[in-house]
Amino acid sequence: MKIALFGNPNTGKSTIFNLLTGLRQKIGNFPGVTVDKKSGVLQLDGAEHELIDVPGVYSIYPSNKEEKVVYKLLVSSPPQQRPDLGIMVADASNLARSLFFFSQLIDCGLPLVLVINMNDISEKKGISIDINALQQAFSNTPIVFMNARVGLGKDRLLTAVKRQIERREPEHLKVSNSLKKLGDLSGQEEEAAQRHAYIGKILQDALHVPKTSVRKISLDRWLTHPIAGYVIFASILFIIFQFVFSFAAYPMDAIETSFGWLTKGIKNVMTDGPLSALLCDGIIPGISGVLVFIPQIGILFFFIALLEDSGYLARAVFLMDRMVRPFGLNGRSVVPLLSSMACAIPGVMATRGIPNYKERIITIFVAPLMSCSARIPVFTLLIGLVIPKMKLLGFINLQGLVLLGLYVLGIVSALFISWIMHLILKQEKRSYYLMEIPEFKRPLWRNIFITVFEKIKVFTTEAGGIILAISIVLWALASYGPSEQRSAAIQSLKKTSEYKTKDKVEREDLVNAVLLENSYIGIVGKGIEPIIKPIGYDWKIGIALITSFAAREVFVGSLSTIYATGGTGSELRLSARLKKQKNPDGTMVFSLRTGISLMVFYVYAMQCLSTLAIVKRETNSWKWPVLQLVSFGFLAYLGGWICFSLF
Repeated sequence: MKIALFGNPNTGKSTIFNLLTGLRQKIGNFPGVTVDKKSGVLQLDGAEHELIDVPGVYSIYPSNKEEKVVYKLLVSSPPQQRPDLGIMVADASNLARSLFFFSQLIDCGLPLVLVINMNDISEKKGISIDINALQQAFSNTPIVFMNARVGLGKDRLLTAVKRQIERREPEHLKVSNSLKKLGDLSGQEEEAAQRHAYIGKILQDALHVPKTSVRKISLDRWLTHPIAGYVIFASILFIIFQFVFSFAAYPMDAIETSFGWLTKGIKNVMTDGPLSALLCDGIIPGISGVLVFIPQIGILFFFIALLEDSGYLARAVFLMDRMVRPFGLNGRSVVPLLSSMACAIPGVMATRGIPNYKERIITIFVAPLMSCSARIPVFTLLIGLVIPKMKLLGFINLQGLVLLGLYVLGIVSALFISWIMHLILKQEKRSYYLMEIPEFKRPLWRNIFITVFEKIKVFTTEAGGIILAISIVLWALASYGPSEQRSAAIQSLKKTSEYKTKDKVEREDLVNAVLLENSYIGIVGKGIEPIIKPIGYDWKIGIALITSFAAREVFVGSLSTIYATGGTGSELRLSARLKKQKNPDGTMVFSLRTGISLMVFYVYAMQCLSTLAIVKRETNSWKWPVLQLVSFGFLAYLGGWICFSLF
C-alpha cells in the first residue's frame, strides 16, 4: 500500500516520517527542506507499506514547485499512481491553516488520518482544542494528538493507520472535477473563500485561542529588526567562529598526538621497506591530515543545527531575504546558499524549489562561493600556520576572526556576482517570497547530535576514500622516478659544499628532498611551478592544488604526504613540518602573504569536480559549469596574486 504524508511547512512532517520509517532524513525548521518526494518503508503487522514524504505546502493550488508536486500526485497522475491512504500533519497552534489543506485532501476522496502535532507548544500558548467537536465534523477520519519531537503518540498513530487500512475499499481514487480545475487561477479565489468560511464554522466550537503572546512579538521585533536583527545575526556568527578555534584545539591536539604514536609504533615494529614507507609516509599522513579537523567541523555544525532546531534560522532567512533581493535573489535562494555552507552539491539541488529561472541560475552559479565544510581543513591549517594565536581586546580570538572574515568574503563576493548576473540576465516577471516564521522551540538534543554525527560521517566517509586513494598514488609518484635522473641529481648534490658541511641526519634530508624533486610528481610540479610562482606557490603546493580538484580537503592530505615523503620529519605534526619549510633563498615557504594568498585562492577556486557535475545536471548544460570553472579560477588567481603582492 502507498501511504502519503501531507502537511504545511514546519508542522513536524519530516520528523514523523523519520519516526515511522527509522530513516534519518533532513529535519529542518524553515521552509523548503523537503523539495521532492521522499520514500521510506513503514512496517505494520508484518506488512511493508511505502511511506511518501511529500513537500510541505499550504494547499494543492499548483502555483509553485512544491504545490505542483502535490497536485500531480493527487490530481493529475493516473489513478493507479495515486496514494491509497494519507496522513495529514497539522500544527496544533495554527489549526485553521492546516485544516484548509486537509479539507482539500478530503475532497480528493483520499482516506485520511489527521495528526494534530506539537500539542505541547499549543498548550503552553493557552490554545485548547476540543477533539470531540473536530471528530464530529470529520467523522470518517481518525484524529490523533502527537508530540513527534519526543515520540509521543506514535502508537496511537499506527493504530489509526491500521484502522483506516482495514476500512478502506480497494478501488482507485476518483478526484472531483472542482479540484481538477484548480490549475485555473480564476477559480482559486472563490474556492478558497468557501473553504475558509467552512473551516471557520467548525473551529468556532472546536478551538479556543487566547491573545498573542506579547513576549514572542517583542522577541521577534528585535530578531527581525532591519538593523538590530543583522547585528544580532553577525554577533551569533562571530561567537560560533570563536568557539570553532577556541574549543577545538584540545581534541585536535589529541588526534594529532594519537596518529604520531601510531606512526612511531609502526616504525618500531616494521623493518624499513616499501610497505612501511607507504603506511608512515603515505596513508597515515594523508588520512590524519583530514581527520584532525573533525572537532572543528563538529562544533560548527552543532551550532548550525542548534539554530535550526530552535527556530532562529528561519528568522535569519527572513533577514537575508531583505538583504539579497537588491542583488537579484529572494528568500528562496537563502536556503540553498545556507545549505552550500555544508556542501555545494545539496545546495545546488535545493534550488529546484526556486520557480523563477533567472533566480535559480544565479543561485546555482554563486552557491560554490559559500565556504563549505571541505574548505574548513584548508582554512584552519593555513590560519594555524600564518596567523598568530593572540587575543584582540583581551577576548577576541584573532584566528577565529580571520576564519569569519573568509566566510564573509565568500558571501560578499557571491552577492556582488549575483548583482552583475542580475543586470546581464533578462527576466520579465519579478518574484516574491512568502514564508512562515515558526514558533521558537526547545532544541531536541537527539536531533542535533544525529545531525552532527551524520555531517561528520559524510565528511569522513566521502573524503576518506578519495584521500586514501590519492595518498597512495601521490606516495608512489613521489617515491619513484627516472633512475638515471635521480642518480645524477644525487651525485651533483654530494659535490656541493652544503652537503659536505651537514651532519648525517641533515644529509639524509637533503638526499630525500632531491629524490622527491626528481620523482614523477616532482617533474609534474616543476612543470607547473612557473604558472603559480607569481602568486607565491612552489611546485609542492602546486601538486596539492591539482589533487584538490577531486575534493578541496585533499589539499591538506596531499601536503602531508608530499612533505612526509620528502624526508622532512614524518614523526612531526603536519603544522610543525610545514613551518620548517624554506625556499632556496632562505625565506619561509608558508609565509604570511603565501598563507593569505592560499586562503583567498580557496575562497574562489572551483576545486570540486562533483559540484561541476551536479551543476551540469541541474542546468542541463555545460555552459554554466564551464563558466564557473573559468571565472572562479580567474578570480582565485587574481585574488591570490593581489594578496601575495600586498602583504
